[in-house]
Amino acid sequence: MRVIRKYANRRLYDTQQSRYVTLEDLRHLVLEEEAFRVEDAKSGEDLTRTILLSIITEQEQRHDNDADVFSNALLEQLIRIYAMAQPLPLARYLEQGTQLMLEQQRRMQDQWQQAIRHSPVETMRELAEDNLRFWQRMMRQHQTRDDDTER
Repeated sequence: MRVIRKYANRRLYDTQQSRYVTLEDLRHLVLEEEAFRVEDAKSGEDLTRTILLSIITEQEQRHDNDADVFSNALLEQLIRIYAMAQPLPLARYLEQGTQLMLEQQRRMQDQWQQAIRHSPVETMRELAEDNLRFWQRMMRQHQTRDDDTER
């Protein structure tokens, strides 16, 4: 795993390449699915999550308002979830839902590039079936947690 050190002057140093990097460089590592860890140069504290949030914030500020992933309403709802006495198991749901969307996007792109071997109706049917399986799996997991909680 690549180690990035963050110094007090807020500069990020890639220990593998022996050079300073930017948030944009780290965004490219994410896109290339290369694992990295950002740590405080002095304490060794893991700062990866904070840096990833900074990359998202930078992306949100870069796009026009129509392309924002996090609308004001969604951000407000997330803040309310943090304030709940027993927060929802949102992280797993968001991770799985996002993974499903990315997989579907990749599959759609592959199919378009292969001149759509199936009819568009068949493609949409497959996507609908994937979505149905995802929601069924989420409902089973939620039900299992509820059953465990009741015990």
